[in-house]
Amino acid sequence: MKIETDKNGGSFAQGVLDSLHEPAILINRDYDVLLSNEAYRQRYGLVARGPKRKCFQVSHRYELPCDQAGESCPLKMCTETAGRARTLHIHHTPHGEEYVNVEMWPIKDPQSGELSYFIEQIFPVGDMITVDPNSSSRLVGVSLPFRQMLDLVQRVAPSHATVLLLGETGTGKDVVAQMIHSLSDRRDRPFVPVECTGLPESLFESELFGYVKGAFTGANTNKTGLVEAAEGGTLFLDEVGEIPLHDQVKLLRLLETRRYRKVGSSDWVNADFRLVCATNRDLRAMVEAGTFRADLFYRLSVFEIGLPPLREREGDVGLLIERMLNELGETKKSFSVEAVRALNRYPFPGNVRELRNIVERAILLCDDQQILPRHLPGYITEDTADISETRIRALAEVEQDYLQLTVAQWQGDRKQLAAKLGLSERALYRKLAAMRDK
Repeated sequence: MKIETDKNGGSFAQGVLDSLHEPAILINRDYDVLLSNEAYRQRYGLVARGPKRKCFQVSHRYELPCDQAGESCPLKMCTETAGRARTLHIHHTPHGEEYVNVEMWPIKDPQSGELSYFIEQIFPVGDMITVDPNSSSRLVGVSLPFRQMLDLVQRVAPSHATVLLLGETGTGKDVVAQMIHSLSDRRDRPFVPVECTGLPESLFESELFGYVKGAFTGANTNKTGLVEAAEGGTLFLDEVGEIPLHDQVKLLRLLETRRYRKVGSSDWVNADFRLVCATNRDLRAMVEAGTFRADLFYRLSVFEIGLPPLREREGDVGLLIERMLNELGETKKSFSVEAVRALNRYPFPGNVRELRNIVERAILLCDDQQILPRHLPGYITEDTADISETRIRALAEVEQDYLQLTVAQWQGDRKQLAAKLGLSERALYRKLAAMRDK
């Protein structure tokens, strides 16, 4: 199969691309970008004609295919499955990097049946997630575990499926729940968070379903329950593992029937809400121990998303620090390389929430513009305060820490960064790929 063009440069393939509203390109099996539509050229500045460029060069400034640089590659996925592929990527633009959903589908040669070409369409995800710490987004990060989590969020958000968020305290489960709501078709309806640890056992039913006047002593007026408040929107049950066993059956009945009765009323009310739950508990272990109902667990765990702890989000600490400084109005302050290095070595049992506390504390202790290791809590710096034979670090480790910090803070493109570091672009990408593979 061959892409035929007329003397005016038009083609059937170009017409197909131009019929798509979102940015799109045509690629061959060798990753060459053959054609682009007007939406792509306007957004990303790729010329319609000229020397062939590889899709990974255009999108990421890589010199190797995405899967060889630690990324998921939709072209490889299409080739392996002979079907459509979708992934979340960080895409390079003239205005910096942005998160996008990439969808690709293959075009078969009608005669040989071989996969000859691929159409890649790009859907920007908006300002909900970003690599720019100066943006208003509450979710900032570039690490592979963070991106894998976001990919799951992007896939489930438009559906009506129940979502169970699993993660340690301070990983941002409430923020992800709000993001799922904001990306759904219920975004214009209420988002109602429920802190299950704060609901007294005796009040669980009345808080969830409400009550009518006279239902019990002190019920002087009708009360709207949280389920009713979430009508048409999203009900977020935070720390669902804390619901007492005898109250779990009430939640189960609601999910099975989508109906409830207010306390003191005999009338059934239909419920319309999307359920998102979160917990830092191991619900499977609780089911085995008999402290969590198995039937309720399977109702809640339709689509599980694990939120990575901060210690596994390599390369994100620097971005998060800069974002927090901006949120706190401390744009003139910055963390020294040594301070960021100390934080990168710390396991953060309290995750992002703990990091924010550390940043706020350091701001108060720092009278200058640069925050140093001495402004950090002693339990973070005590293991690195003195240089001894057992604490000498390998040069490769030091280089990796410096490279992580530099990449997180660099505002230009990767070619300029490579020149600043005294490296070739190929060498820089090899180092970045090696970091992602660890």
